[in-house]
Amino acid sequence: MREILICPSMMCADFSNLKNEVEQLDKAGADIFHIDIMDGSFVPNFGMGLQDFELVRKITNKLVDVHLMINNPSEYIEKFIDLGADIIYIHPESDNQITRTLETIKNKGKKSGIAINPGTSIGNIEELLFLVNYVMVMTVNPGFAGQKYLNFVDRKIEKLLSIKSNYDFEIMVDGAVSPEKIKELSKKGVKGFVLGTSALFGKRKSYLELIEKYREYNIYD
Repeated sequence: MREILICPSMMCADFSNLKNEVEQLDKAGADIFHIDIMDGSFVPNFGMGLQDFELVRKITNKLVDVHLMINNPSEYIEKFIDLGADIIYIHPESDNQITRTLETIKNKGKKSGIAINPGTSIGNIEELLFLVNYVMVMTVNPGFAGQKYLNFVDRKIEKLLSIKSNYDFEIMVDGAVSPEKIKELSKKGVKGFVLGTSALFGKRKSYLELIEKYREYNIYD
């Protein structure tokens, strides 16, 4: 039996009351706070800023990850490590020296991750799997909340699950993850779920009620 990881996507939180949002999610049992950083170039949007990251990091002792949807992420790795990021995700398309960047993250004592866009094949990143702790599969096109889950990406998740035993990484999914998808994919072996408006934010039930419900899905072989 393994427990799933619940990772609130803080870009979907109420920014006017971010401190309270973090406190409530922390108390509700969130495992990892997920912070999206965008530059308007690698993806056509902007996410959270350094001040938002610092606020989340200050309030919680839980793990905080940063998803760098930016060009040349190697230039910002040291900054986010200094600010207290526990896990750093980068996209293989965004860095010309991705192996060096992943090694830098690990050498600094942090967890490394790669994020795979819907159009990125497993074959393109397989040589990197020895260097990462997490593989985050994007199940929407990155950059915007409120999209529909891309079901064809499930084949990519199945492929990762089939080769996972050869490596030492956990599989995460990010993008329009519904309660049904949490249940389906957790039973197959997916470890972590980045949750936004499809399963966590803007619901009638409290964060505690929702997270406890999703914990019921965490029993799988």
